[in-house]
Amino acid sequence: MKKALVSIFAAALLFCLAPAARAADWIYLGQAHVDGQHDHDNIEVGKAAGRYRFLQVRVNNAPIEFDHIVVHYGNGESETLQVREVIRRGKRTRAIPLAGDRIVQSLELWYGKANPNSARPEVNLFGQK
Repeated sequence: MKKALVSIFAAALLFCLAPAARAADWIYLGQAHVDGQHDHDNIEVGKAAGRYRFLQVRVNNAPIEFDHIVVHYGNGESETLQVREVIRRGKRTRAIPLAGDRIVQSLELWYGKANPNSARPEVNLFGQK
């Protein structure tokens, strides 16, 4: 009985800590602001340049209508990721997978305000190794 309780407690503890560990895996890559109804920004990854398996977009202040991301790799290649969704204020995209094993150098973001009368949306980009 005692072993069963210890096992259940250990499993519950791991279950509670696992989401926090996964959330800590995301590395901040950069930020941009949506200035107009249709906008295009480039984020240079800088010191965070590296090999990432997934990207995630997080939005603050106001919703955005996201079209796509062009990922520029260190070897000169690029990849276009179709997002095509409205991301509400305070929300994020799913983990967007990247193809291959290449170093991410910069990202081009193509989006616009979901509501023309809204505040200036802020976009934060994260990568997961």
